[in-house]
Amino acid sequence: MKITPADAQLLSALRENARASTAEIARRLGLSRTTVQSRIDRLEREDVIRGYTVRVNEEVERGHVRAHILITVLPKQMPAVVEALHAMPEVRSLHSVSGAHDLVAMGVVPGVADMDDLTDRIGAVPGVERTTSAVILSTKFER
Repeated sequence: MKITPADAQLLSALRENARASTAEIARRLGLSRTTVQSRIDRLEREDVIRGYTVRVNEEVERGHVRAHILITVLPKQMPAVVEALHAMPEVRSLHSVSGAHDLVAMGVVPGVADMDDLTDRIGAVPGVERTTSAVILSTKFER
C-alpha cells in the first residue's frame, strides 16, 4: 500500500484529533471534504487505519507515575512474556526494540510504590531476564 504525502498529512491530523470533522480536516489540509472522506475510507479499507482510540487529558492522571520499562527476555520466551504483559492493565503499550533490551513497555500507575510493584511483577514473569526503568518527568508533545 502506498502512502502519499497527502495521506501522511491526513494521518497526522487524525493522530492529533480523530474526532475532528471531515470538514475541519479538509480546511486544515486545503482539500475538499469529499477528498478527505474518500481518503479516510480508502485508508480504513486498506487497513492503514486500524481503529481510533481515546487520549485522556493529562490532568486526569496528574500525579500518576509513567515510566519506560526496558525488558530483556530469555531466548524463545517472547510470546509468553508478551501475553503476560498484555494482561497487565498498567502496561499501556509494548514495543519490540533493537539493542541491549528486547522490549520497552510504557507503565502508568498512581504512585511510586505502584511502579515498584509493577516493575517487580514484570520482573517475575517467567522468561523475563531483567528490567530497567526510566521514569518520565514530562511529555513535551505526543501525536
